[in-house]
Amino acid sequence: MPGDQWRQWVVYQVYPRSFADSDGDGIGDLRGVLSHLDHLQRLGVDVLWLSPVYRSPMADNGYDISDYQDVDPLFGTLADLDELITDLHARGMRLVMDLVVNHTSDEHSWFTESRSSRDNPKRDWYWWRDPRPGTTPGTPGAEPTNWESLFSGPIWTWDEHTGQYYLHIFSRKQPDLNWENPEVRQAIYAMMRWWLDRGVDGFRMDVINMISKDTSLPDTVPRPGSLYGRGDQYFTFGPRNHEFLQEMYREVFAGRDAHVLTVGEMPGVTIPQAVLFTAPERHELDMVFQFEHVQLDYDPDKFHPRPLHLQALKASMADWQAGLARRGWNSLYWGNHDQPRAVSRFGDDGAHRVASAKTLATVLHLHQGTPYVYQGDELGMVNAPFAAIGDFQDIETLNYYAQAAARGDADLTALLAAMRKMSRDQARTPVQWDASPHAGFTTGMPWIAVNPDYTEVNAAAQVGQPGSVHEHYRKLIDLRHADPVVTDGDFELLLPDHAAIWAFLRRGRDAELLVAANFSADVVAAALPLDRDWADATVVLTNLPDTEPLQPPPDLKLRAWESVIWRRTR
Repeated sequence: MPGDQWRQWVVYQVYPRSFADSDGDGIGDLRGVLSHLDHLQRLGVDVLWLSPVYRSPMADNGYDISDYQDVDPLFGTLADLDELITDLHARGMRLVMDLVVNHTSDEHSWFTESRSSRDNPKRDWYWWRDPRPGTTPGTPGAEPTNWESLFSGPIWTWDEHTGQYYLHIFSRKQPDLNWENPEVRQAIYAMMRWWLDRGVDGFRMDVINMISKDTSLPDTVPRPGSLYGRGDQYFTFGPRNHEFLQEMYREVFAGRDAHVLTVGEMPGVTIPQAVLFTAPERHELDMVFQFEHVQLDYDPDKFHPRPLHLQALKASMADWQAGLARRGWNSLYWGNHDQPRAVSRFGDDGAHRVASAKTLATVLHLHQGTPYVYQGDELGMVNAPFAAIGDFQDIETLNYYAQAAARGDADLTALLAAMRKMSRDQARTPVQWDASPHAGFTTGMPWIAVNPDYTEVNAAAQVGQPGSVHEHYRKLIDLRHADPVVTDGDFELLLPDHAAIWAFLRRGRDAELLVAANFSADVVAAALPLDRDWADATVVLTNLPDTEPLQPPPDLKLRAWESVIWRRTR
């Protein structure tokens, strides 16, 4: 149906700081993005999701916004962004902007006014509270609650000038907006309408499940040996979350001529919650980003990795397929600006880098939902070999390491190895365009080191080259656009307990697709629980050179990291 056409779209995420630098300052910018639109058009993606380019002090690489309606000079100008919108539309593509409205920068004019005095009209635009009774203000334990910030340390920061604490779920440079105040909400909605009127086609909403808090602000259970503990249950999925999003829909999206794509990033979201957020009749969001599948390989946090079992990964993805089928909609991703490189995490970044990059793409894109390609995924980029803590730039990583070092109870060598595997910086190394110095990303000194494998892994070596990771992505995107089974077909997981084979069916009204992939470095044989007629199915796409006859289903024999898609009519 025309109204559901957006379900066929493929989204490509650009993290502008690391995409392409046009002026030689070592930091990617909007003119760098403009210079590579041919690359995105050739790949076939429908939507460019642009991580924040707003004015910002860059305490959290742009997710701390000081002006929602201007572009930071680091990235260019508002005119550059207007040109990007125009050029994308001319190519039949769309622009989705990052929307960061759980918090602002502490340098935003709203917060500057709010902290100027207790009786300022914008005082209640943020969360201000008195110290805990009977304590010394500004000392550990005097905070209004004992919640821990997601970027380490207490969630409250003492403001000497007005004699109160302000709340920040993330950095102290990122104070949380008070969505309980209707003036705050109206200011945000006006800003969103301004961007849509300018030509923006949608929003990816950063931690949008945190905008409603438990206003009673109860304490949580502290961590052993600490004054503070996780208070997530009091600031995620708060009592007015659905109300606020429905109001946003009415105030911003309703009645527009074209569909506005809305994506809610929601750490901790469950399937029943996601159904409520994405059910079309509820008018909240098109889809959510859930994190279950990218939290299976660590415990209790990302810097304590543990082995990942394929059965658990398959089960998680299949549960979301079943849970949202015909009720909501899935987002499909392996990586983004907050996750390490997918090939290093879920694949094989050594001898089987190319094959595993293609197989990861095949499996992801053949699930039901909207696939997200993070910049460099289409090249099979991998984690960089960061050697020392000084190689990292990410505030989350640096804060964690500093606190561990200060406590003196951590194995810093093991921690560094974990950070090399899981840090957000791994997603943020520059895109590798060619084999020239700095991978063609910049003529200057990159803000973060380029992965030294760029001489081999780069776009120039892959675009248009048969068998490359890039061309495999292009074929998968073409398949989604051409075959309605990919968008609309029912999903059935096969061999859920197999330790190496990931296989599933997609059943449409007139045809079926069978996907089978080997997630190991060994040759693996398995019998699928399917009828023998599948032996006559047509091979749609494979990821390895056709050097030997392919075993037809239902009896599989797959080479290392091999993946195949078959199709048959019903």
